[in-house]
Amino acid sequence: MLSTFLKPMHREGYRFVAVFAAATAVLFWLAEPLGWIGVCLTVWCYYFFRDPPRVTPLRDGLVISPADGVVSMLGPAIPPEELELGPAAMTRISVFMNIFNCHVNRLPIAGTIMKVAYRPGKFLNASLDKASVDNERNALAIRLPDGRDYAVVQIAGLVARRIVCDVKAGQTLRTGERFGMIRFGSRLDIYLPAGVQPLIALGQSALAGETVLADLASDEPARVGRTG
Repeated sequence: MLSTFLKPMHREGYRFVAVFAAATAVLFWLAEPLGWIGVCLTVWCYYFFRDPPRVTPLRDGLVISPADGVVSMLGPAIPPEELELGPAAMTRISVFMNIFNCHVNRLPIAGTIMKVAYRPGKFLNASLDKASVDNERNALAIRLPDGRDYAVVQIAGLVARRIVCDVKAGQTLRTGERFGMIRFGSRLDIYLPAGVQPLIALGQSALAGETVLADLASDEPARVGRTG
């Protein structure tokens, strides 16, 4: 039962939980009802920075979600120019994370990091399409073993104020391996190699490191879904 509620916490969260806990102690000293509000906020802060283990499918070719959240956009889009992947549109899958989702980001499919490019910007609502262009972002170009490239882009949102990326160009990562996080609401964009269709529907929920977004070896057409 405890493992259902108590999860490991990402190292980025320790100082935030400490600040929330200290503020809660002050609130209890000022007025007990305020202290209980502080307790709720401290628990939420811990919950936000949770980093639970995930079971990652290991079959070759599977593209796994890099983030927890809802698939908010599907369709062709040009990858960030700073990655120098060319002007051709790629299939983009956008996963929107709200403030209650786990915000640890995981690599969609094993490959070598070819480029990491940070770009400052605005903090618009990350669910908007223009956030891909206007918002602060950190983009990764990743090369697959077969020579094809794909991209993952961390996009700051309305509340997010820091993108954390723990990898550098030249590193080779496994599918589902952690590579960073974004604090307090944001979005992840995945740009698939040419010809790869998404196997997840618009509006579907995804789990980082577990949910299959696409299959490089499949010729199945893009999936559609229904709400019911």
